[in-house]
Amino acid sequence: MTGDGQYFRAGVGAVISDGKGRVLAFERVDTAGAWQLPQGGLEAEEEPLQGVLREIREETGIPAAALALVTAYPEPLAYELPPHVRSKKTGRGQVLYWFFFRLRDENVIDLALSGEFRAWRWLALRNLAATTVVFRRSLYRRLADYHAASNPHDQGGGT
Repeated sequence: MTGDGQYFRAGVGAVISDGKGRVLAFERVDTAGAWQLPQGGLEAEEEPLQGVLREIREETGIPAAALALVTAYPEPLAYELPPHVRSKKTGRGQVLYWFFFRLRDENVIDLALSGEFRAWRWLALRNLAATTVVFRRSLYRRLADYHAASNPHDQGGGT
């Protein structure tokens, strides 16, 4: 890690679907109205799949047994943080490995574990970009395009 904060932090993210064209979106505690997908930094020596399952559990309470891995995005995706959001921990931005899961049981969601999110809801992935912070929007559009192309049967309703 460089001392000047010009690096991009390695991380993971999860798109958790209900199989009906909707994904789990979570509202941040620190930014009312900002909805996002679970994500976080990789720990030293941690493999991306192991890291995303850990992040999902830490942030949402969802255990690995309640998830079915559908696919992984074919390459890491990056976003740059605005200067006022950067820190020694986050650096200039994040480069994330993304995984797509299907949730088997929504009764396992427990946001009290981390305190990072205040609420959750099902939302069409194509609509999530409009409800997240600006610097994540382009990345979320890419995830939505990939999901639509990879899962044409999973494009039902949603809000």
